[in-house]
Amino acid sequence: MLPKLEGYAAALFESLDAQSLTKVADELANLEQTILARADLRAVMSDTSITGVARGLIVHDLLDAKVQPATLCVVVFAAQNVPAQEVDRAIAELATAAHVLKDTGTFAQSSLGLLAARQRVGGFADALLDEVDTSNFDEIEDELFRWARTVESNLELRRLLLDRDAALEARLGTVRQLLAGKVNDITLRLALFTIEGGRPRDVVGTLDYLVDYVAHARDWRVARVRSARELDEMSRTALSASLHSLTGKNVELQVTDEPSLLGGVLVDVGDLHLDATTQGRLSELHEAVAGGRFYDTALTNND
Repeated sequence: MLPKLEGYAAALFESLDAQSLTKVADELANLEQTILARADLRAVMSDTSITGVARGLIVHDLLDAKVQPATLCVVVFAAQNVPAQEVDRAIAELATAAHVLKDTGTFAQSSLGLLAARQRVGGFADALLDEVDTSNFDEIEDELFRWARTVESNLELRRLLLDRDAALEARLGTVRQLLAGKVNDITLRLALFTIEGGRPRDVVGTLDYLVDYVAHARDWRVARVRSARELDEMSRTALSASLHSLTGKNVELQVTDEPSLLGGVLVDVGDLHLDATTQGRLSELHEAVAGGRFYDTALTNND
């Protein structure tokens, strides 16, 4: 299973009670069989010309209100993040993992290299951060950073947490003892999974990776919008829906009025920059004229 998907599924499945997990496991198994039986559905899932975000939105529309919310979330995440040719296999692997967890109480963690293990922890973070209010991201980042520095500076603690021969429960128990009730619940779960799903010798490195990962996730959850005029509720809703289609995430708008743009909006979300302003179009026109690219237009070709 793709490491990032494995981490996401681990976070999602562990939050379910026994009855919900049974339903999710059965729904994933049924979906696997449906994909195998439907060539048209299999073609959509494996179409490499469709972006991951677009494939996720298609899957969401197909399954929304027809399966458990957890089933919908994990299948959409798989459709967005797994290479197109491997989506059907990923759903089969998810079904197997859910059934194994239901029957044994254990979510098997495959042995991974350093970078893949960090990606698995990142996937775990994705599942937790989906429902976190953006106002809490700074707190989670700060707590993870301070925990990393604590582990780094305390030789005895570092020896225990980095000891791959030490019992897993002993290491997890130490983290719970030191952090439970003192940090955000999301911070605690991430700190625990750093031990459970990361590399033993890379605890501090993985924690620092998570600090950057949470910051990056926050950037994709907040769209900084500059608008030539005040946006009414309908315009805000339409813009939010458009950004969700582009990013696959529920995006919070931070809108600033900027009349100098003349018209339209300027949007920055993550590393995506969208210029739909009158000023932007005038700048493009000016560059076209200044660069001599205006000579072959219909305007200059009039007899």
